[in-house]
Amino acid sequence: MPAQSALPQLNHLAVHAHDRQLSAEFLAAILGLSVGAPFGPFLPVDLGNGVTFDFYEMRDEPIQSQHYAFLVAEDQFDAMIARLEAVGVTYYADPRHSRPGRTNSLFGGRGAYFLDPDGHNLEIMTTPYARP
Repeated sequence: MPAQSALPQLNHLAVHAHDRQLSAEFLAAILGLSVGAPFGPFLPVDLGNGVTFDFYEMRDEPIQSQHYAFLVAEDQFDAMIARLEAVGVTYYADPRHSRPGRTNSLFGGRGAYFLDPDGHNLEIMTTPYARP
């Protein structure tokens, strides 16, 4: 059994999607990752810190928009922005999407917000938020 931290750790999230394949492929493509093999009703995208985004299909139900923020390497940020542009997805400097086609410089890093196919508000950032 692997050693565990004394603090609880996030292991996976079930992310609702109308089309789990489309949503998983979108996220994986933008972040430069791969879609994993289906696991029961879930289609996973493994992130670099051991957390898995498990897309769960809900074709005929409304999807409640959520916000998910991804800490990304500075040297990968421009490539992610280029991939968003290549697929015609508008990115914004702010979470309210009032500054299209721009990035921000919060906390000494860079960041951007964009919507996935189900309207989840995704964020990429190169520096974690400074907390008091």
